[in-house]
Amino acid sequence: MVILNGMTYKMGAKGQVVIPKELRERHGLAPGDEVVFEERDGEIVVRKRRSKAEIVRELVGSLPPSEIDPLTELMEEKRRDREREERKFGSFR
Repeated sequence: MVILNGMTYKMGAKGQVVIPKELRERHGLAPGDEVVFEERDGEIVVRKRRSKAEIVRELVGSLPPSEIDPLTELMEEKRRDREREERKFGSFR
């Protein structure tokens, strides 16, 4: 836990609190970034929201390698779907 020189920060009338510059820089927070508020053990925790791309990057490699190439499997599934639609709707052409 980091305590910034024992400083306290007042909440504004609309519930706004400024995140100290030192913490924004350390955690890479910039204007427009989203933060998440969580309640843990009676405390409020503020953390930077991870993007979908960041989450995917973290997950890549965490699963065991597959014997089936997912892209090949997806292409095969799409091919079967097209064939099924051709059989079903081909008579309407």
